[in-house]
Amino acid sequence: MAPDASRQPLRLADRSPSITGAEIVAELVPPPQFEHASFESYRPDQNFPSQADAVEHLHQFTGVWRAQRPGGFFSRNRKPKSELPGIYLDGGFGVGKTHLLAALWHAAPGPKYFGTFIEYTALVGALGFADTVAQLRGAKLICIDEFELDDPGDTMMMTRLLGELVATGTRVAATSNTPPNSLGEGRFAASDFLREIQAMSANFETVRIDGLDYRRRDTSGSAVNVESDALRHMAGVMLERGEAVSTDDFGTLMRHLATVHPSKYIKMIQGIDVITLEGVFLLTNQTDALRLVAFIDRVYDAEIPIIASGLPLNEVFDAEMMGGGYRKKYQRSQSRMIALTTGELPPHAE
Repeated sequence: MAPDASRQPLRLADRSPSITGAEIVAELVPPPQFEHASFESYRPDQNFPSQADAVEHLHQFTGVWRAQRPGGFFSRNRKPKSELPGIYLDGGFGVGKTHLLAALWHAAPGPKYFGTFIEYTALVGALGFADTVAQLRGAKLICIDEFELDDPGDTMMMTRLLGELVATGTRVAATSNTPPNSLGEGRFAASDFLREIQAMSANFETVRIDGLDYRRRDTSGSAVNVESDALRHMAGVMLERGEAVSTDDFGTLMRHLATVHPSKYIKMIQGIDVITLEGVFLLTNQTDALRLVAFIDRVYDAEIPIIASGLPLNEVFDAEMMGGGYRKKYQRSQSRMIALTTGELPPHAE
């Protein structure tokens, strides 16, 4: 009798999905966990008044749309409080920036788009610059989550894209762990790059959000790891339960990620209930590390638990990386790894 295909482990390393511009545009909405995010459901920490202040700033930002009149972009009779076309939520990890960005998206009139920096650059790659501008032109709001800059060429392309859209009335909201005039600090020094950053920064009102990382409040500060035998046993149990479990060697997966554009990682993990990784080890190549960060971001958005053996997943970045220009990206990823990893059988996915 042939084995039951539904009970066979999957390998992410066997998946090389393609993605079209139309598919990227269709996915430019908040992640599932923020499908119902609102200003009212955000719970500011009373110990950090800047969180409640951020909500008020965003309320003021939405006032621009309330002030609109049919004859023009702004009412002639009522000047909106937020005069800049962009708002930038700058803060640490796990303080609710993405929740607030999603709440703003839900509060805005359409058409509107919500995506990560990498999704917008992937859209330009799929459609071309002119067609991307044509696709997004007319949007009331463009939301950009995790505005972290890895490449000066992408930065200049994105600032040019935003400039074209802002000029036709689109408003922009972004989040990052770095203020807009400090993006790329410690990584690039080219004068053209710095000039682009300064030009973009002038379009944003920066709102600082302080606080504790909610993902780490109830953790020991380290990702959970298990022995290889325990990992294989749990994978077998989940397969018997009929769940879609991926089983990959960590090194094999890292090599495969190098062959897939990060914009396609979301399709790589589509339909997966639990990810298992064997033999996690220390990364010493920064390009590999940045690919892993992008992969973990997609896994986190999809809320897929990870069971891993070897080195605790949040310890994969070496000391040089953690002291370099991308340290904030790695720190955010570590926070997400701690939240995602488990040493117990996850609840049965229905």
